[in-house]
Amino acid sequence: MTADPTYRGFALDAETALALLQWQAELGADEPCLDEPMDRYDLPDRIVTPPSPAVAASVSPPRDQGKDLVAQAESLSAAATTLSALADAQESFEAIELRKGARNFCFADGRVGARIMVIGETPDEEDDLQGRPFTGRSGEMLDRMFAAIGLARDSVDAETGLYVTNVLPWRPPGNRMAEPEEIALMLPFLKRHIELAQPEILVLMGNTPCIAALNQQGILRLRGGWTTAFGLPALPMTHPSYLLRTPLAKREAWADLLSIAAKLG
Repeated sequence: MTADPTYRGFALDAETALALLQWQAELGADEPCLDEPMDRYDLPDRIVTPPSPAVAASVSPPRDQGKDLVAQAESLSAAATTLSALADAQESFEAIELRKGARNFCFADGRVGARIMVIGETPDEEDDLQGRPFTGRSGEMLDRMFAAIGLARDSVDAETGLYVTNVLPWRPPGNRMAEPEEIALMLPFLKRHIELAQPEILVLMGNTPCIAALNQQGILRLRGGWTTAFGLPALPMTHPSYLLRTPLAKREAWADLLSIAAKLG
């Protein structure tokens, strides 16, 4: 890059570059592309050299330190006696690096005291902007799904209410999956969240909540099978974002919703 870079006649300083990037994202350009197509079958195999022990130690906390951080999370969450206090405690928990790159803290949404509590994976870009879980297209899909069995986030009645949250309250960079260390740090807060919200049934939407609650993954294999998580009946379901990408899976999701309705009686 030159000392005075330009882009189509505009001076490309840091603010201009950021504005261009945001403009492209708003237009839907959310994936980087090369100028020319590349045949990746012709590329040589990449040789990944594992980092030396000294480098690995510099990027990964010692195991004892990880245990200390989990113990700190357990102490903070256990001290919270209300959902508001729990949200404050979790938002102020600085041990997880993920929070530094997110715009907003996304704690929960919906009818507190609802019989159904949906646990999703992580906030997406729209959630991060609004500070609420399950917004945007995924949120609209989720609302339509549960409206079909008479449940809604904005219901004033706990019997027909819906309460939603995620395993992680901060959006990971690039919408990547939650890492095991991140799940472990947020698990004490999630357990306390369930205790304070007092749902009757949990819906585990996606692999991340299944990992957190069941220590299992493979949502396409787990979905539709009732199990027990955190001492409550729980049903794994595919995430609304998956249904948007795979419309044929909506038939299975409808069967899962009918199963939930039957469980509610």
